[in-house]
Amino acid sequence: MSIYKRGCDKKGPNGTCTKCGERGSCGVYWYKFMWQGRMVRESTKQGNDKVARQMEAAHRTSLAKGEVGIRDKKPVPTVRQFCEQRIEPWAKSTFEQSAPKTWLWYCFGINSVKNSASLGNLKIDEIGPELIAEFASERQRDGLQISSINSCLRALRRMLRLATEWGVLESSPKVKFLSGEHRRERVISPTEEALYLAAALPLLHDVSIVLFDTGMRPEECHSLRWDHVSWDGGRNGTVLVVKGKTKAARRILPLSPRVRMVLENRWKLAGEPREGWVWPAETKDGHINHDSLKLQHKKALKAAKLRPFEVYSIRHTFLTRLGESGCDVWTLARIAGHSSISISQRYVHPSEDAVLNALSRLTGHNSRHSTEKAIPEEGRELVLSDAASVG
Repeated sequence: MSIYKRGCDKKGPNGTCTKCGERGSCGVYWYKFMWQGRMVRESTKQGNDKVARQMEAAHRTSLAKGEVGIRDKKPVPTVRQFCEQRIEPWAKSTFEQSAPKTWLWYCFGINSVKNSASLGNLKIDEIGPELIAEFASERQRDGLQISSINSCLRALRRMLRLATEWGVLESSPKVKFLSGEHRRERVISPTEEALYLAAALPLLHDVSIVLFDTGMRPEECHSLRWDHVSWDGGRNGTVLVVKGKTKAARRILPLSPRVRMVLENRWKLAGEPREGWVWPAETKDGHINHDSLKLQHKKALKAAKLRPFEVYSIRHTFLTRLGESGCDVWTLARIAGHSSISISQRYVHPSEDAVLNALSRLTGHNSRHSTEKAIPEEGRELVLSDAASVG
């Protein structure tokens, strides 16, 4: 008998799953065996290995008795059919209301995949590394930047993994991304920060201070509510981030003195409300969004004569400063709301002194153990008796 588990990855720390945080606790068992020269492979839809083995044995018995035959494989859809009939409805119901930006990302990626000349009309199980590379080349010929091409490749990878998870594919091919992608690694200096804040209009000024001192994602800051702000928590108060990009985005962040001053001033001007948006605006959501500050941001950069940067670079700046201050990667991940420490590691660069201190502590620990082992039992008793007599 041969059973195996699918659906639980091992990409987290120490081989844990990024979905459940544990080892092998999610996913379902499949079984496969040969019968009369044909491969039989089916999902048990069970997470218990004993039940899976019993189901495999029952299937073998039924085949031997002639009660069932080899089940015909389900027809494999084309890429376009799978996108339109499975991926789009799932993504729309999952993200359109709860995460509009994620829904827009899926729309862009799905459209690029299903309308591809190299992939759109192919059966989904015909996709391999060579066709994936051809898809990337096709996107390059369309004039897309490397970051946009990699975004399309991520959408393709997500589609293939969902096809595997839903039993349409037995396994998904590996998707390789293009190198040279431009990352938002612009770090704003304290001088640039001061010039930017001095040139910013009041709304942009206040939002930017919150971003500079908390490291929140811009969309997390935009959707802050007064009922999530506590003036009594911590030294200067705290703010609760309810939702964000990942499940780890829910966290409590302490307020710095200047964030406390900014929020408290706005709270008093608003009549000290107990609930409602911190940054209300006449938008679909009722609060400011990226487009609300886009023009103000451009004007502030021009007035301050600064090299352009994205608003998201403020978060990158905060996390870089936090890493340079000596913050460990686990704490940084918690503050940033990262789902994995692999994302946080790019901000943490141990200094030479920190490395030397760590090795010195280890050397002292090892030498102390070596000394204790070197002293025989009789000598140890003598040392203890001498110490007692001196005391």
